[in-house]
Amino acid sequence: MTQQELNENYYQTSDLSLATTLSLFCPIENIERSNPRKAVFLFRKTPELEKLVDQYFRNEIKISPQVYFNQLRVIKARLYANE
Repeated sequence: MTQQELNENYYQTSDLSLATTLSLFCPIENIERSNPRKAVFLFRKTPELEKLVDQYFRNEIKISPQVYFNQLRVIKARLYANE
């Protein structure tokens, strides 16, 4: 997949907090680990995802702390599973 296709079809973030929040509503399509110091999470671009990103940055998403923390653990396990 070319970089242009990646940019057109996927939302990319290296922000773990944002990725954790988004993953509660949308699946992580892939985790790019080309840089050993920084993982990039890829989500398929949809109108719903773009709305969630906007809501996240406007501090409009309310999530149970336990649900968020459990999802963070799942993502970290996925991140470090291949090390």
